[in-house]
Formats: sequence, C-alpha cells, structure tokens
Amino acid sequence: MTLKARLITQARAEGFAQVGICKPGAIPDAAGRLATFVAKGRHGQMAWMADRMAWRGDPEALWSDAKSVIMLAEPYTPNHHPLERLQHRDEGNISVYAQNKDYHDIVKKRLKRVGRWLLEQVPDQQIKVFVDTAPVMEKPLAAAAGLGWQGKHTNLLSRDLGNWFFLGAIFTTTALEPDTPAAERCGSCRACLDICPTDAFPAPFQLDARLCISYLTIEHKGPVDEPLRAKLGNRIYGCDDCLAICPWNKFASQTKDIRYAARDDLKTPKLADLAALDDAGFREKFSGSPIKRIGRDRFVRNVLYAVGNSGQENLKSTAQNLTDDPDIAVSDAARWAVGELERRS
Repeated sequence: MTLKARLITQARAEGFAQVGICKPGAIPDAAGRLATFVAKGRHGQMAWMADRMAWRGDPEALWSDAKSVIMLAEPYTPNHHPLERLQHRDEGNISVYAQNKDYHDIVKKRLKRVGRWLLEQVPDQQIKVFVDTAPVMEKPLAAAAGLGWQGKHTNLLSRDLGNWFFLGAIFTTTALEPDTPAAERCGSCRACLDICPTDAFPAPFQLDARLCISYLTIEHKGPVDEPLRAKLGNRIYGCDDCLAICPWNKFASQTKDIRYAARDDLKTPKLADLAALDDAGFREKFSGSPIKRIGRDRFVRNVLYAVGNSGQENLKSTAQNLTDDPDIAVSDAARWAVGELERRS
C-alpha cells in the first residue's frame, strides 16, 4: 500500500469519515474572495480576519515549507431535526455542534494521533495540525482536496456526509498525491438561502456575517441592533437553519462519537433557568463546552432576546430581574424583553 492509502486507513481507524489531500497552492482564488469580503465589511467585529488576511488567504504564506495539506472530516450529525425545536418558545435553541463537548478538543486529539502515526512513517518530515484555531481556510482547502463543495450557504457539502461535519487539517512537508477537487452540485436549489431568518446571504455562495445569527449570538459583542432581535427567535447560541434544510443531508453519516450527542440539559433548556445563571453558574454549566468561550454576559444577553421573542407572559419577571444587570448589553436586552412581552400581551 502507498503511504497515502495507509494514511487514509489510519485516519478512518481514528474516527474520521473522509480524508482528502491537496497542495497548499490549490486555492488561488481564496485570497481575492477574502479581501472582497473584508473590504465590504462583511466580517463585522471579527478583526482577526483582516489582521491575518495574508496567511489566511494563502496557505503557502502561512507555512512555506508545506508540500501537502491533508483535510479530514468528522461527522456530528444530529439524531433530531433542529428546526423542530424552534417552535418551543420558552426554551433556548443551541446549535447542534455546541450541545455537548467542544469539538476543537476532540478533533485535535484525533488529528494529533494521525500526525504521530505519519511522523512514524516518515520521521524526517514536519507537520502542523489545525482545527479552526489558526488562519487556515478549511472549507476551500477541503473542497480542493475533494471532500465536498462549498454550497450556496458557504458551508461545505458532501455527497456522502451531507453538511453535518467538522474539518481538521494536517500540513506536512511530505509530498502526497493530491485528490481531484469536488464539483459543485447545488443546482437550482435555494433552500438554504430562502430559510435564513435575517437574509444573511446577499447572493448565492456569499455571506454577510453581520446578519448571520451564528455571528450575532457568538462573535458580536454588545447589543444586537434592534431590527434583528426579533429575527433571532429562540436561537441563543448559533443557528442551524441553512444546514438543517439542505436536501443533501439525506445522505448524512451518523456520528460515531457519543461526545457529540446532545446533553440532556442542553436539548430543551428552559430560558428562565438559563437567564438566572451568574458567572460561576455559567462556567460550571458550560465547562468543556464551546459555549463557555462567549462568557456569561453575552450568553444571557442572547437568552433575554429569546425571552422577549417568546410571547410568554410568565417570563416577564425573568427579564425584569436583569434590567439593572451590571453588563450594559444584558440590562439593555432585559429592558427590551420586558417591552416586547408587554407589547405582545
């Protein structure tokens, strides 16, 4: 067996569902697309996208010695339909990927094991492992490596995995045979574009992060613009609408790692309970979760927007309790929620 064939076998044994390889220079259009995205201000408050554009847009600039990029996919397919939970207005809706352990830790450990195996096969090589923690454009690289294509929602799609999967990358100084890039297969479908509550897609294959609910609930600091708050619904961390509606999910592979299965307390969490969390309670509840990164204040801000959108009169006291919160965004969200509940009553 070739090194590449043995690598694929080893990666699958570690739990990855798909493996593909491309050269670092396989995404020549990425830098230009990124520059346009940033020039239009569509990155919002994510200043790190502009600060490291040179590295992010060109993997060869990130590490000039790399000769191959190994892209790996790991499914986290839910066993429920995420859109159904949007109807439970007194409960918070958390993006599927964040309903249990932080995928960064799980995927990176798998990648490191594959990397150690690779170093054993070719001891004089060097490798670098990345999981959404460095200026690496995983989706274009994965498309170039044949794992799938970037759909009209800009996420990666696969004929075999749907779009419920994480990506990891191993850069190596070993030259491996590259795979054929995947063809785009969205056709005339507009399901992901039409379902977006905030119209975050200016055109197919383009995203304005400033309107994306995932961005607004995770990356955006401070109060969310009032016209957007009602459109958040009960989404308190991330949004899965454009992923969940994709017809390619009929081919999605089920996840094999139980650490991606939703925790019982995060499947249908009550808004009143979440709003009552102080900093210590928040850190305890979300220890080991990606949600912990945004902190108590931003999370409770999101919960209060959901309270205001709930139409549940019994939640008014929940919001009133936080109208004098020390955090400006939280107290503002609380007052807005009270006003919305009174307006709708």
